Amino acid sequence: MQGESDSSRPPKPTKARVRQEPPPLDQARLNDLALGYAARFATTRAKLARYLARKLKARGWAGSEPADVAALIDRLAALGYVDDAAFAAMKGRAMAARGLGSRRVAEALAAAGVAPDDRGDGPDAPQALEIAVAFARRKRLGPFARTVSDDQKLRQKALAAMLRAGHSLDVARRVLAAGSVAAAEALSVDEPG
Repeated sequence: MQGESDSSRPPKPTKARVRQEPPPLDQARLNDLALGYAARFATTRAKLARYLARKLKARGWAGSEPADVAALIDRLAALGYVDDAAFAAMKGRAMAARGLGSRRVAEALAAAGVAPDDRGDGPDAPQALEIAVAFARRKRLGPFARTVSDDQKLRQKALAAMLRAGHSLDVARRVLAAGSVAAAEALSVDEPG
């Protein structure tokens, strides 16, 4: 009975929502967007410039003079809201903690628009080995695998994974060639400084 009464009712009319286009940007709104983005995200000059360019393209510009995005970014950098070197240090530490190698870190920083001068120095040899050992442990490669096998295909896959993670060929081979977990963990300690 109840199902019959529901089907006899006419459907409620729905209101079609009309999406209003946001107004074009002016200098004050552009400043607010830049500040809001820098407050929410650790960013670089290049990433902030790409963000503001997307917003300008989407919303347009209402000012009589062209938008001076470079001056706005320079002002935010002078105030310390945008710091490429600090971003590079933070991103490098985070990626190294995940076991990613220096090549992969450098590629990520280049994609973020960090200049080579602001990227800092990569890890030294013992640190590179320590990071590679952490990656092998996390991914269960080489001596950290559940079952150690002499299968050539598995060794090639493990080596490829280490190389994709940004480790050098020498470091990857040394970690994967370690005969035991203890030998792998001792690699970074035994490395001459």
